[in-house]
Amino acid sequence: MSALAPGTPVNAAAPSLQPIGAGERIAVIDILRGFALLGILLMNIEALSGPLDLSFTSIDPHWQGADYWTDAAIYVLVQGKFFTLFSLLFGAGFSVMAQRAAAAGREFTPFYLRRSAALLLIGLCHALLVWSGDILVMYALISLPLLACREAPRSWLPVMGVGSYLLAAVLLLLMGALMGELVASGDPGGQTREAMLQAQQTIELQRQAYGYGSWSQAVAQRFSDLGAMLSGIMIVGPEVLGMFLIGSWFARSGALAEPARFAGLYAALRWVALPVGLALMLVSAYWVPYLAPGTFTPASGAAYALSSVASLLMCLGYLAWVVRVRDRLHWLAPVGRMALTHYIGQSLVCTWIFYGYGLGLFEQLPRLWQVPFALALFGVQVLVSHWWLRHFRFGPLEWVWRAMTYLQWPPLRRGDARA
Repeated sequence: MSALAPGTPVNAAAPSLQPIGAGERIAVIDILRGFALLGILLMNIEALSGPLDLSFTSIDPHWQGADYWTDAAIYVLVQGKFFTLFSLLFGAGFSVMAQRAAAAGREFTPFYLRRSAALLLIGLCHALLVWSGDILVMYALISLPLLACREAPRSWLPVMGVGSYLLAAVLLLLMGALMGELVASGDPGGQTREAMLQAQQTIELQRQAYGYGSWSQAVAQRFSDLGAMLSGIMIVGPEVLGMFLIGSWFARSGALAEPARFAGLYAALRWVALPVGLALMLVSAYWVPYLAPGTFTPASGAAYALSSVASLLMCLGYLAWVVRVRDRLHWLAPVGRMALTHYIGQSLVCTWIFYGYGLGLFEQLPRLWQVPFALALFGVQVLVSHWWLRHFRFGPLEWVWRAMTYLQWPPLRRGDARA
């Protein structure tokens, strides 16, 4: 797979904008996507096997013994670190495509809007028909302000990205302070009590719909969950946009294509950002280990803001370590090339196993055993990826996404066209 020199257009000789072949890809991006996909599954498995909203409570005290410590380990090491990495890679892909469009002499905006619209459609189908913990809808929506930043000078991107990301932490602090003022004033309208009751009611509705309901009942609940998810765009949106912009810098600067030129940066991320981030995450988890559904206080706002900063630092540290050992992780690249297919595939498999309209194992898998289950499922996805890409150029959903984006069906089987 070829590497790109900084500032060199991708596929500069291409006469038109077409789906890229395997030989034109930046290998480390695919490896990182595969790595991120594993982390996302480890993060999502709790929400796939039980009520979605119970997975947002940090370290849940209802777990005991090894289950509790597993939950704590996932919270500290995984939660919030891998969706940020996935977001960074989305931004990197955006910049690579923009370079290719410029090299081909084709207008980028119409192509990119089609790509975002296609992703929105796929995300809505995922969120409403399969699993309500979808992130693709958010990506599709936030991809629009990313497009507006396309002409930003390269040197501005890290500052813009970090600034956008930290805005979410500031908003968490403000929300905590606001709730603190509300409680201090005696909560005249009973809003905090009502929020707690509503949160508990939502969890019970999810339990009944997903654990015991029919597929149509689950779809009805997913519509409600999607609205709640979109209401959180004020917090998650700035984080996602920030990671998009940071990822754009990694691609435009050449840091992903030629990491050897950025040895100092990667060393700082490995030996400074990651340890500092881990320390901040441990402080946050010790300070506020559990957030009861429907509650929010100044302390929890500050702890969550701290964990948000920690997640950014740890995400970048993980990225730097994967780049360092990328030659040993080449087996992850095929998974990364099929990341969309496997992301939705994880939801399909898990909802079939755990939901009431499937095998009905909802809330039956102990937290400790969720980890080997996720690792086994990911292992199957690795094997499937290697087999599939020996015969086909793209994953199934990647092929559909490309067709919707380029308004043509790209060759799927190897041998039908240059792969």
